Amino acid sequence: MKQLEETRMVLNLIIRKPISLIALIIVFGFVIVGFLAPYLVPYPEDAWGLAYNVENRFSPPSLQHLFGTDALGRDVFSRVLLGARFSLMIAVGVIGIALIIGIPVGVIAGYYGGKIGNFLMRVTDMFLAFPPLLLAIVLAATLGRGLLNLIIALAISWWPWYSRLVFIQTNTIKNMPYVDSAKIAGLSTFRILYKHIIPNALTPTIVQAALDMGSAILEAAGLSFIGVGVKPPTPEWGLLVSEGWQSINVAWWIAFFPGLAILVTVTGFNLLADALRESADPRLRRTILMRLGIKQ
Repeated sequence: MKQLEETRMVLNLIIRKPISLIALIIVFGFVIVGFLAPYLVPYPEDAWGLAYNVENRFSPPSLQHLFGTDALGRDVFSRVLLGARFSLMIAVGVIGIALIIGIPVGVIAGYYGGKIGNFLMRVTDMFLAFPPLLLAIVLAATLGRGLLNLIIALAISWWPWYSRLVFIQTNTIKNMPYVDSAKIAGLSTFRILYKHIIPNALTPTIVQAALDMGSAILEAAGLSFIGVGVKPPTPEWGLLVSEGWQSINVAWWIAFFPGLAILVTVTGFNLLADALRESADPRLRRTILMRLGIKQ
């Protein structure tokens, strides 16, 4: 019941702030388009890169082709629309795998400490010693081009940040009075972790994950742009920008529209993450509620 009330309060704060509401609409629209993209594209064969219409190459934006056509005569609007699906898969895949690895490592290291905690944190620090983007480039180049390899490369470079964040939270929470009370009451370690440690350690982690969704899309686009991401003709936004960049002097629209899609989506995720951070912080939330004239 308390969790439901908290969720309703967060949604209320987001809806009442115009910028947060716009961010929510952008993110919600991106998710919907990502799920329904194969059924929304006007030219499915162009979207999947299965058709080539050389006679229509470099056609400017028009009613027939809203975003124009590329060097092979494919409809850019269809490819950008379908690209939302691949960007959604990359964002969910990267953050999901990173959380699956990072949360258990951070919780175990923070709760048990000692040799186990030191070992797990030293492994985490070893990964943190490398710049994440550089590590992702090396891994992607080693694994080879492909959607799954791209997701794995980014997830491996990302999980240590969640591990470190959860470790810090767990290390603080385990010394709280209610955790000591649970131990005295005879609750098992699993129940303490499941009911008290993990739920309280996840709040900043969820905010960070929301922020990283946009970063995952951006970094995946960067890897595809330099040629170590997905394989052509996959309509991933970074690859579309890379293909359009080669013809930027002839047809600006090929690179512009997928680049605009990246900009709008990443901005939406970043603004929504800021709103979640403000809602999760009790002091910031009280200030916002007072400003909006809402009784808590």
